[in-house]
Amino acid sequence: MNRKMNLFCKNTGSYISFTGGETLQEIFNRLKEQININPICARVNNKTEDMNYPVFGPKQVEFLSRESGSGQRVYIRSLCMILYKAICDVLPGVRLHIEHSIARGYYCLLEGKNKPSNEIVNQILNRMHEIVTEDIPFIRREQLTEDVINIFERQGLLDKVKLLKSTHDLYTIYYELDNVCDSYYGHLANSTGQIDTFDLLPYKDGLLLLGFDTQIPNQPAKPIEQEKMYQAFTEYTSFNKIIGIKNVGELNNATLRGKTADLINVAEALHEKKLGRISDEITRRYQEGGARIVLIAGPSSSGKTTTTKRLAIQLMTNLLVPKLISLDDYFVDRVNTPLDEDGEYDYESLYALDLDQFNKDLNALLAGEEINQPTYNFERGCREYRGNTLKLEENSILLIEGIHGLNPDLTAHIEEKMKYKLYVSALTTISIDDHNWIPTTDNRLLRRIIRDAKYRGVSAESTIKRWPSVRRGEEKWIFPYQENADAMFNSSLLFELGVIKEYGEEVLKHVPRDVPEYGEAYRLRRFLNYFTPISDQVIPHTSLLREFLGGSSFHY
Repeated sequence: MNRKMNLFCKNTGSYISFTGGETLQEIFNRLKEQININPICARVNNKTEDMNYPVFGPKQVEFLSRESGSGQRVYIRSLCMILYKAICDVLPGVRLHIEHSIARGYYCLLEGKNKPSNEIVNQILNRMHEIVTEDIPFIRREQLTEDVINIFERQGLLDKVKLLKSTHDLYTIYYELDNVCDSYYGHLANSTGQIDTFDLLPYKDGLLLLGFDTQIPNQPAKPIEQEKMYQAFTEYTSFNKIIGIKNVGELNNATLRGKTADLINVAEALHEKKLGRISDEITRRYQEGGARIVLIAGPSSSGKTTTTKRLAIQLMTNLLVPKLISLDDYFVDRVNTPLDEDGEYDYESLYALDLDQFNKDLNALLAGEEINQPTYNFERGCREYRGNTLKLEENSILLIEGIHGLNPDLTAHIEEKMKYKLYVSALTTISIDDHNWIPTTDNRLLRRIIRDAKYRGVSAESTIKRWPSVRRGEEKWIFPYQENADAMFNSSLLFELGVIKEYGEEVLKHVPRDVPEYGEAYRLRRFLNYFTPISDQVIPHTSLLREFLGGSSFHY
């Protein structure tokens, strides 16, 4: 006899009686008159689950729309499987690579096919719409990994086979859509009918898959121009192909074969070579009467500080004398910091800086004057003067590091030819497999979680809680200006997620189960499970990764 139990629904703030074994979808169907959303997934005891999840005991449940953070991920994963199914139907035998996010969409390449024509793109898009209209269920299955490997081998998904053979899990979850199978890093929707807003466009040598616009959810996102970002990605993906590490399965295999020292040395050399080229370009402009100021910008945990210090060394080898300024030292006193929409201090805002004092000091330096250099006391929340002075001498060049470096309003009164703008970001260029890319945001969040815990005494729970506010600030104050850069520096290292695996797992495991942040901590821990651990013993003390792990030869 079925036993009646109670479930607490956060959407209604009330307990709901249910019979053990009911799915979340069945429970929601009894509540939909009270909940004004069409859920694509739910959070069960702070962990994201799909709507077919059966409930066998008392739980806390929050139904989530596709506009939520977890809902957006479920939506895009489901859209990717629809794309894969459509390509299988329209172009049998063609291999799909979903490379990375760019231009508000997802860049895809078709292996075994020349640059797709408009006609081919339209055929794929039309087939996707047909699949949505047919409302085909995404069927979640779990089988012995060796059986799933056989399924993927038959479908030619050899990248997934490499990954599964390297992770050594006994069972593997995968999804079936009509006659195709695939695996994804997380849950999918109930059926294709829920994925009704998207577009597919020709883009570069492939396709651009666009989900819904987060500001206007009933319309597809509109692509934006990101040519410099595209070139930065392309340079590193080409490098990855040359050394034979394009995805996590290949990285794990290299680790198990003892090849990580070679990978680390080559990846670090690539960083050094790129910074050397940037330094040479800055020097050339300096010698021609420009580039007296180098503005180094990028989002949180992109590695701006170490990039600045390493660039300074390269400039010294070109006989220039770098002088460093951190924009953080020009924060207004904490009590004067603007607030975000949640009423929290908005440190990502341009107006969290004392722009008047900054520009006054900048103009004085360019005029050959000496300034009193401020230092921001983060404990007290105020700017202090400790007797430090700064003056530009002969052959001096000013390096200014901070998230707003590319915002034209920061240095509006400085002649454009006097500025060289460098954008730094951790553009993760290896994939989990052909259909699962690694979000740059996840890479940066893991860096920040580890750094905050190690150097700032901030828990992973607190860092995760603040991250949505950081991301909103980046979308508003940083990303719109990234194409203003004269150069882009990719601070990611193809081996780094293997190195930070154990650091991240150790910090994340302390997030309590009874807080909302537990779901994100659990997701990140599952993500890190894909990686074979890599020792940090052979990482150079000048490595950018040392900024987050410790052991750097630079002073921070």
